[in-house]
Amino acid sequence: MTADPAGAKRLLARASRSVLKLRGNRGGTSAVEFALIAPLLLLLAVGTVQFGLTLNNYIMLTEAVRTGSRQFAVSRGGAAPYTASLNSIYRSAPNLVRADLTIAITVNGASCSGDTACTNALAAAQGQPASVAASYPCQLVVMGYDFAPGCTLASSTTERIE
Repeated sequence: MTADPAGAKRLLARASRSVLKLRGNRGGTSAVEFALIAPLLLLLAVGTVQFGLTLNNYIMLTEAVRTGSRQFAVSRGGAAPYTASLNSIYRSAPNLVRADLTIAITVNGASCSGDTACTNALAAAQGQPASVAASYPCQLVVMGYDFAPGCTLASSTTERIE
């Protein structure tokens, strides 16, 4: 079999023109650029949503503690001030998991952890400070990475006992 030098030159010239045409074609560059930047955009979008949910939990916790503190401060003379305050907190924060909430109630610096103890503490504490503090764990996990391990939301409010 003999080689055809003219045919080989034509084939090489045709291939060179095809490569030059492809080299000038920029039709797929936007798709490639999007494929490179899409993970970063997705990370940013999911991170923004996760941060917004955490901020919402903090605002809800703060409002619940304020409501619970107010309920406790006006419960002097009530039969179940501790339970009324806890229920007020739970009603004010329906999206927070009750089991994850850590709540501490104090009257004039002394902790009370039940209706009987709180009723006795409130009886002689008119005008004294009553504090309600709560904490709730937060999760800033985006795409499997925890940006704030051990994050805890906390809020406390002090009211004068009426």
